[in-house]
Amino acid sequence: MPVDKKNQYISERRVARKLALIAVYQWQMTQNSYEDIYLGLQEDKDLSKDMRKADMAYFQSLVQYTMENSEKLDGEFSPFLDREADHLDQIEKAALRIATCELLNQPEVPYKVVVNESVNLTKKFGADQAHKFINGVLDKLGNKLRQQEN
Repeated sequence: MPVDKKNQYISERRVARKLALIAVYQWQMTQNSYEDIYLGLQEDKDLSKDMRKADMAYFQSLVQYTMENSEKLDGEFSPFLDREADHLDQIEKAALRIATCELLNQPEVPYKVVVNESVNLTKKFGADQAHKFINGVLDKLGNKLRQQEN
């Protein structure tokens, strides 16, 4: 893949992850349907611009899988938490769920990329030191789920 195409691909995935974090956060807070959340994103001027730059198929796969399998995802990362999953900040929980979804379903994406992308999103949207917590949990989970990459 030429460098320009690869960079565009990476950028489209990065924007898809950002939108997925926002969508999953909204779902956790409202329990609205995927369709309602998607329409809400489209109605937001800034987010609708992002939607034109994103890999929307990737966004859809992340969000729909996360919404349909949240308990399974929680069960994957919960052993690595220092608190109950119910006590997580909603942004942290959304970031962990999306990253766990990627670790389970996107083997072509190296686990260190999944961790790094999630940490960067948490730095932007999460609490002050949340990115350190996310990094620790996902590093342990990535080592467990992607042993072949170690």
